[in-house]
Amino acid sequence: MSTTSSQSVDYTRFAPIALLVGAAALAAWWALVFGEGAQAPLLVDPGVLVRWGLPVSMLVLRVSSGITLGALLLAAFALPSTHKAYDSSMVLAGWSAAVWTVSSVVAGLLTFSAVYLEPVTLDDRYGNLLSIFFAHTEIGRAWLWSTVFAGATTIASIAARNYAPVFFTGVLAVAALWPLAELGHTAGTASHNQAVTSAYLHYVFVGFWIGGLVALAWIYRYIRSDRTVLGRTLGRFSTIALVSVLVVGISGVMNAWIRVGSMDNLLTPYGVLLLVKTAVLAALIGWGAAYRLRIIGSLQTITDSSFSALWKVIVTELTVMGVAIGVAVALARTETPVEEVPPSELSAPTPAEYLTGQPLPPPFSVSRVFTEWEIDLLWSLVAGFAIFFYVAGVIRLIRRGDSWPILKTLSWVAAMAILWFTTSSGLYVYGNVLFSIHMVEHMILSMGIPLLMVLATPVTLAARAIHARGDGSRGPREWILAFTHSKYLGFIGHPLIAVPIFALSLIVFYYSPLFEWALEDHLGHVWMTVHFLISGYLFALVVLDGDPHPHRPAYPLRLVIVLATMAFHAFFGLGLIMGEGLLAPEWFGAMGREWGLPPLEDQQRGGELAWGLGEFPTLLLAIAVTWSWSRGDDREQKRTDRHADRSADEELRAYNEMLAMRAEADKKRGY
Repeated sequence: MSTTSSQSVDYTRFAPIALLVGAAALAAWWALVFGEGAQAPLLVDPGVLVRWGLPVSMLVLRVSSGITLGALLLAAFALPSTHKAYDSSMVLAGWSAAVWTVSSVVAGLLTFSAVYLEPVTLDDRYGNLLSIFFAHTEIGRAWLWSTVFAGATTIASIAARNYAPVFFTGVLAVAALWPLAELGHTAGTASHNQAVTSAYLHYVFVGFWIGGLVALAWIYRYIRSDRTVLGRTLGRFSTIALVSVLVVGISGVMNAWIRVGSMDNLLTPYGVLLLVKTAVLAALIGWGAAYRLRIIGSLQTITDSSFSALWKVIVTELTVMGVAIGVAVALARTETPVEEVPPSELSAPTPAEYLTGQPLPPPFSVSRVFTEWEIDLLWSLVAGFAIFFYVAGVIRLIRRGDSWPILKTLSWVAAMAILWFTTSSGLYVYGNVLFSIHMVEHMILSMGIPLLMVLATPVTLAARAIHARGDGSRGPREWILAFTHSKYLGFIGHPLIAVPIFALSLIVFYYSPLFEWALEDHLGHVWMTVHFLISGYLFALVVLDGDPHPHRPAYPLRLVIVLATMAFHAFFGLGLIMGEGLLAPEWFGAMGREWGLPPLEDQQRGGELAWGLGEFPTLLLAIAVTWSWSRGDDREQKRTDRHADRSADEELRAYNEMLAMRAEADKKRGY
């Protein structure tokens, strides 16, 4: 009897996944027929297997990758590692990652068949074409890397059980989705970067949302009997879902606008399918969120029938989510109303269009830094969420009667506002075509923003404002403190490591292929921004009094470090000023720009800016270190004075008594 019951429960766990996949498959079939996404092309038909196999494999890939992300996220942020639900969530992550890997292989092979129109054979010619596709074509390399990352995620999910490996497995899974964003509809020449970024964020946070709900249904039998664990898990998932919904909504709007272009195009098959997907998600957000919040607020009083109702709500949500996924998969195969032509396929692309994917901006002027915009959704969201959570932490401290310096809050808000401005304004637009403006962007990212971030002491605020967890799981506070106290951060944050990384990054980046990668590839530009922010933050953390640091040197050595950095910036800037060779000549030298300084003179101007702009924040650092040094001496003197007051000058009295005893001894000896 018990065995049968246990098997019944096991089968029940698969019901939500089956309903999700089934609803997605039906919705995809309808949407492909309606939008003619699987219809045979007019010129060459790759075959019915390819036309229908590609969307089917992509559907399986989207579902399995989402479940992997959600299961890893739930394990890392919502569940205690000692609970059975934790291991169960990791088992789900391992199996779903394996399905993800297989579906990625199948989709890659079907894409090859769609491109080369070659029947599957076992001869050398087929193998050579396959190797050329995956090694030398952009779309083939994207599929290759996506599959490699998915496979690595599978292995890591099976092996990882401690929190740190689980977290980094999640990072690996998130990274695996970037090539998929590159494989979607290639946006037009004016919006490729925005399209890739918005598609990537959409994939990741849809995965967090849907995959987290699948993982919640999967572990439901382990947490149902404990209302405390159930309430905590539901509450934590609802927070994840709320953030995910916001990102999914914003990225979806940007994606829709890029591909639809105008309200009239909403009447096209693509526009209709887009409206269907939007309506499904909107209904899901309102209904599902309201019901979960009501359940969370009354967990201590609900009956067994309410638990059954909660299970039905989860299953229903997943079914509706399946419809949204199916329509989304079909949308990727449906012709967009806005024609999307890669720069290489334009009839007569300008040099700037061929290199950057966009027309050359108008002649540069300072005012155009504030009027020319290309919104970067990734950094806009990072800045917006960072300001929101920081201010929310400050408000929480104030409400419980604690205080927080207003200057620190202003410093953090200013840092995030400058980050958003630097990555989305004319600084970014002209930084792609002018080396001098790129250098301004670099100096702000590596020195200005990190300086303000360190002065805001975000780690101290997080430690004080975020509630500590007592159930053994890791929340944001635990993860932040675990990372700041880790051996890894202790190593790269050591002055002997952090300072050389900060200084040598200038030379290594600009005099290596990394510079051209950051110019040519949006992923490279994202990497560049992250690296400069982190290296600058670690350097500023060494020399400034901010959050606690285990290896912060004495004030004299800090001042020496700052002055040495000032000299290094001068050396780097002078090298650019005196240089006769153009950096990234196939980019800046081939832009076709007829206004402004010639490329080499503009690079020399960039050297002047690197020297001048690098010295200004460095001088501020030197002043800040000197001021902190003087304050430290004042604090030490005040501490000594307070100790003397408390001890009634015991040290001085003891010293005088010692002198008196020696004088008395000298008298007795007749001196």
